[in-house]
Amino acid sequence: MTDTPPSSAPTPAPAVAERLGPFRVKRLLVVLILTALAFWPGRLGELTRELMVDAYTQVSVFVATTLLLFYGAERLFNFDIGSALKGAKGAQVPLAALLGATPGCGGAVVVVAAYSSGNVGFGAVVATLTATMGDAAFLLIATRPEAALVVLPLSMVVGVLSGWIVDRIHRVEFRTITQGACELAPRIGRLRPQDILYLLLAVPGLVVGGAQLAQTELHAVFGVPILPIAIAGTFTGLLIWSTSILAAMTNPQDTPVTRMAEETAFISVWVIGAYLAYDYVAEFAGLDIAQMFETIAPLLPLMAILIGFIPGCGPQVLVATLFLNGVIPFSALIGNAISNDGDALFPAIALNPRAALVATAYSAVPALIVAYAFYWLAPGFMN
Repeated sequence: MTDTPPSSAPTPAPAVAERLGPFRVKRLLVVLILTALAFWPGRLGELTRELMVDAYTQVSVFVATTLLLFYGAERLFNFDIGSALKGAKGAQVPLAALLGATPGCGGAVVVVAAYSSGNVGFGAVVATLTATMGDAAFLLIATRPEAALVVLPLSMVVGVLSGWIVDRIHRVEFRTITQGACELAPRIGRLRPQDILYLLLAVPGLVVGGAQLAQTELHAVFGVPILPIAIAGTFTGLLIWSTSILAAMTNPQDTPVTRMAEETAFISVWVIGAYLAYDYVAEFAGLDIAQMFETIAPLLPLMAILIGFIPGCGPQVLVATLFLNGVIPFSALIGNAISNDGDALFPAIALNPRAALVATAYSAVPALIVAYAFYWLAPGFMN
């Protein structure tokens, strides 16, 4: 019988690393393609570099700052959430919704695990999965905080109401078919050089991003031109993402700087992809994407809600990016925010698949109601 590693040691998770092998190859291929596009001669390479700089200074550095503040505060004020939920009784649903509305997917994962262990009711699961926006929340907070101040509290309120209603009408018990423990994100366990480099590069990038928000043009920071800083930051993130042992979520036991670097890199890849896809079509195909989407405007909230059913944060980050680019209306964004479960759906399915799928189906109802209420009653809201 082999010895098990002590609980304080980083989680090796060989099964996770083995499963991620093909994905890491695909990630490396993506990085190679982006590198070729960035250094391609002529207008293609020039546009790609411009968009990478925009993605870095307009999104990535703000996401990194938000994540670092959030995870730093989480580490500073650490407490046992599972025990708090178990003792909350009547306040379980509001607390579950609050955890779900917290940016990222960690809070929702805790609630799902608490349900499978018998600490909370099914209404709490519905509340947290309805309220969560996943990693897309960080993107929205970093770039459109006024929209985040509407989306996150509204999602939480909808989550609370949904959880209370479900506790009243739902009588089926899923705990007897739970699959047991869920293999969460493996622990990296140390602060790596690439994490520190990413943080150091984010500082001048944040200065540039702040200047842009203040409508001030900066051509250099600390005597260094903006382009090399942004490109270095972008490719450091791509290196972190392509070599990561994680699917998307980070382990709460890792340092805030490591978690910031990993999750910002993951979000940034999707943002870069959305920026490139949008501008490539507009520049080289001569198509007006916003005008094209206007022809199917009534279907956009429904499409965003359906995308929300896809497990993972990547598609949801793409929806948020389309909103930030003015391609889809706020009604589509809020529909997606309510229907999507982010990365929390993966452990939810592993722990209790029927509970996860039923909770996700329940979230479609308020998503449709709220999204189309905004579409018909406030079509220009936040646009």
